[in-house]
Amino acid sequence: MKKSMLAISALAATSLLALAGCDGASNSGSGTVCSEDTGKVLNIACWNNEFQSRFENFYPDYVKTVKEGTESYDLLRDGTKVYFKITPNDGNGYQTKLDTDLKAQDSASADDKIDMFLIEADYATKYTATDYTLDVKNDIGLTDQDLSEMYQYTKDIVTYDGKLKAVSWQATPGLYAYRRDLAKKIWGFDDPDKVQDKLSTWDKFNSVAATAKEKNIKMLSGFDDAYRVYSNNMASPWVTNKVVHLDDQIKSWIKATKSYTDSGYNDKTSLWDSQWQQNQGPTGASKEVTSDGETSTVTGHSVLGFFYSTWGINFTLAGNADPKNLGYTGDPSTSLYGEYAVCKGPASWYWGGSWLCAAKGTDNKNLVNKIMYTMTCNAPVSNSITRITQDYTNNKSAMEAIGSDTSFGSAFLGGQNHIALFTSAAGNISMKNACAYDQGCNEKIQNAMKDYFLGTSDLAAAISNFKTKLGETYNDLTFDSSWNITTL
Repeated sequence: MKKSMLAISALAATSLLALAGCDGASNSGSGTVCSEDTGKVLNIACWNNEFQSRFENFYPDYVKTVKEGTESYDLLRDGTKVYFKITPNDGNGYQTKLDTDLKAQDSASADDKIDMFLIEADYATKYTATDYTLDVKNDIGLTDQDLSEMYQYTKDIVTYDGKLKAVSWQATPGLYAYRRDLAKKIWGFDDPDKVQDKLSTWDKFNSVAATAKEKNIKMLSGFDDAYRVYSNNMASPWVTNKVVHLDDQIKSWIKATKSYTDSGYNDKTSLWDSQWQQNQGPTGASKEVTSDGETSTVTGHSVLGFFYSTWGINFTLAGNADPKNLGYTGDPSTSLYGEYAVCKGPASWYWGGSWLCAAKGTDNKNLVNKIMYTMTCNAPVSNSITRITQDYTNNKSAMEAIGSDTSFGSAFLGGQNHIALFTSAAGNISMKNACAYDQGCNEKIQNAMKDYFLGTSDLAAAISNFKTKLGETYNDLTFDSSWNITTL
């Protein structure tokens, strides 16, 4: 997940070096498959408290959190201390710190070694292609049966050279989250099935954008909102044999976003900026504008909806929609809690997700096994996480059961059972085109194109800027002829 979540309580809430002593037998999360654990300190590196909250609320052997001076740890029943080593993602800080710690594993004391660490999809291969990550099956002991209910894409993205190098407790299919009150202004109805019929293709989606503008409603907030819907459907990887290719899906995103900006179908925001987040809440597009020492409020356009994956809908959007945590009052001017609904939109896609890696050098392989099994393979735990937090978990049978449960629904989404939609979308996700350069390519192309969208540079200049910025991150890449374009 890119950003930190709202706090949720339990009640609301390649390895190249095989480890000796592992026999590969099934443990179902309880047996001993490796040599005996020698450590009583487990260090987990991550960038926010998302997994920590899941661990503390749903891991059965968690007892309490103990604070000692400036540090704190989670105490387990057997006396093991679990330290969550959190370094924020800002400025690539998490990866920089993690890289330093992993390189120091051999010389670090037992209690200072990283035992587990988390990774995201965009840079997964950076770690799974090294021996810093252990083989989840052969080294840690999870079996094919243990892993059988996981969505295949969540395994494909972290499989390197035939070895599964990480596991995730979540799957992250994406949907289009729209405001019910604005849907009624456009069509006279807000029913998700009817709205989906209006948005089922890009041609329909674009037509609705024109209609929405006539009613003073923006279809999207900014430049980046639809990016993942396009990029997740690329026909080929960003980079093959060190050569960068401009996929037709990225071209389509650039063309569509330029048209949306020129036509006034978006609010010219950028992902995560304050205006983008404000567009999701009851104050809509209100802006504070300062001129000649005078400050005034300019009310802009309301935004119909946002492309969001599971975590984004349940936590980020929900938080922005109800910034004062008022709960649904029935008054959209104070809170949009209950005023959103979701539909599939014009394409299947996904965004984000977090994976657990076992670090080479850990002296707690059996505990790592147990945590991985319990938090990612155990159907009852997955069921509980989803029912309590409404996060979408990585267990097909558990999600199908909740998706078909007519008594289950999201209060934030006006009672809609969004899990049913996520379930239908999750099976269509493919990670066949993921590559080690995804993070840099995705970030640089979005940033480089903004001047073109705003009209302050032409397309050729924006592409040149992308090449320069990408070259500063990766100095071993070249570009094929697909980039030799001046118009779309």
